[in-house]
Amino acid sequence: MQYKATSPEDYISQVPEERQNALKTLRQTIKDNLPVGFEEGIQYGMVGYYVPHSLYPNGYHCTPEEPLPFMSFASQKNSINLYHSGIYAVPEIHEWFVKEYPKYSKYKLDMGKSCIRFKRIDDIPMQLIAELCRKMTPDAWISVYENALKKK
Repeated sequence: MQYKATSPEDYISQVPEERQNALKTLRQTIKDNLPVGFEEGIQYGMVGYYVPHSLYPNGYHCTPEEPLPFMSFASQKNSINLYHSGIYAVPEIHEWFVKEYPKYSKYKLDMGKSCIRFKRIDDIPMQLIAELCRKMTPDAWISVYENALKKK
C-alpha cells in the first residue's frame, strides 16, 4: 500500500489504527539502535533510514539526488515489512539473522532477499531488530555498497 506521507509521523498516522502502535514501536526501536550518521525520512513511499548526502555526496547510483538508502519499513496489505540492505548485501548478516530469528519468534520466518514480512503485528521481534540495527555503521554500509558497484 502506498501512502502519500511527508514525514514518518505523517506516514504512521495514515496506516490503519490497529497497526499504528506496532509501527511507532518499530520506529523507536530502529531510531534507538541505528548507529549515528543514518538519517530518517520518507524514501520511496516508506519510512526510510539512509546515509545523507553530507556523509555520502554521491547518493544512490540510480538516482543520485536521493541519499543512499539503507533500511525502511512499510505497512502493506497483509503485513508490516522491514527492508534491510545489509541482510541482502552481507551474507554474514543474513546468516546471523536467519539463525537468530527462531530465538525471538515462535513463528516461521517470512523473508525475501531484503524484506522481512511480519504478518502478526503483535509479535514483531523488536529485540532482534534492535540487534540487526546495530550490525552496520554508515561507513560500513558505504563500503559494502561501493564494493558491490565495482563488481558490476
